[in-house]
Amino acid sequence: MRSLIRRTAPDAAPRDPAPSRMGYRYQRLMLTPGFRATVRIGVPILLIMAIAGSWYSKAENRTALAATIAATKQEFQQRPQFMVRTMNVTGADLSIVAGVAPLLPTSFPISSFDLDLEKIRAEIEALDPIQSASVRVGQAGTLEVALTPRVPAALWRDQGVLRLIDADGVQSGVIAARANRADLPLIAGDGAGAHIAEALGLFQAAGPLQDRVRGLVRMGERRWDMVLDRDQRIMLPSEGAVAALDRVIALDAAQDMLSRDVVIVDMRNMGRPTLRMNEEAATALRRTNAPVNNNDEGGN
Repeated sequence: MRSLIRRTAPDAAPRDPAPSRMGYRYQRLMLTPGFRATVRIGVPILLIMAIAGSWYSKAENRTALAATIAATKQEFQQRPQFMVRTMNVTGADLSIVAGVAPLLPTSFPISSFDLDLEKIRAEIEALDPIQSASVRVGQAGTLEVALTPRVPAALWRDQGVLRLIDADGVQSGVIAARANRADLPLIAGDGAGAHIAEALGLFQAAGPLQDRVRGLVRMGERRWDMVLDRDQRIMLPSEGAVAALDRVIALDAAQDMLSRDVVIVDMRNMGRPTLRMNEEAATALRRTNAPVNNNDEGGN
């Protein structure tokens, strides 16, 4: 029977079962989770990046990729559910809509991705007649524009220009003639628009004089003069103007003061109201109060 045991030559060196130094180090590294993950994941990724970088470095490949991305994007944005086909503007009259129209798209259908709704809204709200606006794409592909116009509260004569201003003192338009908005109270003078709230309070407090009030004039950017018909003027103080006006109304109710030949009622000093009569009445008053000279012709 042949022996199954391999016999080594007497002069052969015994085989060392221990791994080599490099093999040992490799085995030790493979026992480290971070190194093992780098070999299994990092190396393939680096290889893919190297291949992709080599492909992308060619100009014709970059051009083809850009064209493919643009075509895909265009195809997605032109889908029917993203198309705007009509427009609806509400909340304002035709004159205001006509001013807003140049800021809105004119050709339809148009992709909603091509509409900068925030920019359109900001441009509309920058217009004088518009207080606020809402711009959105609604159902059935409709561009819905809701306008909230400013409501003029007074008419400001500013250096010959008639400006419509709202209760916040913001201009909402310009008109050519006073008769175009005779329903609005008139204010004038430098800085009058910045004190619109005080002016509206005086118009409200005018009470029985409202039908006679022609307007308010800001004097020296400090106080108001109320101008009435018959060229009468009430000079109000810088502080407590409403109280001074109430006192004038009370005096007029008691003594029918403003129905007389009075030109100016000066209430700047509340403790000492002053009346100024027109020139004709003042001359007549001076004649009445002039002393009578009695010349005695007889002797002693």
